[in-house]
Amino acid sequence: MKTLVAKLHAEKRPEAGQHHRIHRPWGWYQRIDIGDRFQVKHICVKPGGILSLQRHYHRAEHWVVVRGTAEVTVDGAVKLFHENEAAYLPIGCTHRLHNPGKIPLKLIEVQVGSYTGEDDIVRIEDIYARN
Repeated sequence: MKTLVAKLHAEKRPEAGQHHRIHRPWGWYQRIDIGDRFQVKHICVKPGGILSLQRHYHRAEHWVVVRGTAEVTVDGAVKLFHENEAAYLPIGCTHRLHNPGKIPLKLIEVQVGSYTGEDDIVRIEDIYARN
């Protein structure tokens, strides 16, 4: 395994340092697909978990709940979404995701825009004190 990882590093392949599942204080996400102007993620928010209040300048997001209940805040308006319901987050809106339930919240996130990198997150408020 060490030899394989060393070879990936030598070839400057992103797989050498990226993990399939990215863990965060609120749960985890994993990329399903990425292409020109889009990215698709599977997101799991643990019970009571809450993402930062944030905005993006280069992408819109669509969240489809596949398990659990999502409390979604968009520009100050709060709404609950259940299984097979979807929330749309336009470019530039302030938004937050919270799992108020007792089971893990699972959703599919589709990002669409000119840039879908993680550094297009502008955190306004974060209970985990991240920048």
